[in-house]
Amino acid sequence: MQRKQFLKSLGLSSLVVPLLQQSCSKGDDPATSSGSCTTTPSETEGPFPTKNPSTLEMVDIRSDRTGLPFTIKITIQNKNNSCAVLQGAIVDIWHCDKDGYYSEYGGTSMQTVDYTSVHFLRGRQVTDSNGLVGFTSIFPGWYSSRAPHIHVHIYNASGTSLLVTQIAFPSDVTDLVYTTATQYYTKGKQDTYNSTDNVFSDSVDEELATVTGNMTDGYVLTHTINVSA
Repeated sequence: MQRKQFLKSLGLSSLVVPLLQQSCSKGDDPATSSGSCTTTPSETEGPFPTKNPSTLEMVDIRSDRTGLPFTIKITIQNKNNSCAVLQGAIVDIWHCDKDGYYSEYGGTSMQTVDYTSVHFLRGRQVTDSNGLVGFTSIFPGWYSSRAPHIHVHIYNASGTSLLVTQIAFPSDVTDLVYTTATQYYTKGKQDTYNSTDNVFSDSVDEELATVTGNMTDGYVLTHTINVSA
């Protein structure tokens, strides 16, 4: 089964990174740019969700993966409290490596390379008083039939699931990285963009992150996700 078809068939102690407080003003982030407080769209968790995320509470999720330096800053807001920042939420993220492969899976038609025994590019943190978590990673690569993305699963402090969603990337940034960075350019530009992606095509405005930086120093992703807590 192809990835695109499979995707369509799928429905703690805290570690706090000392990051700068992010602005919560409307217009600073696509998640709140509409001027209204609405829940971020829910998306599929599969086909490669983290199998045991509670064991992966960490800031640096790179493990042995190489690629452009990439900092991920995610702010969680509570739609049920006028989108005030949400402290104490559990945030799991996972994404593919520079070649488009996921850890914890492999050896099948979905992913031929077998990474079932390793856990790179997966991590968990708990939001601080600013509703913020931060991860050190590498810029994700891409695989056929999907636009570049990061998976996110958010829970409340008791471990109850609040939202599963995904984060999209600006295409001008990914085009530059995939055609210029020596770690990535062998595959060239992604074959699927946000406008035709089976996840983002109907919701990219709410799921598109801000990505800043350069090829020398790496990139920083900032994104706000609204949940109903």
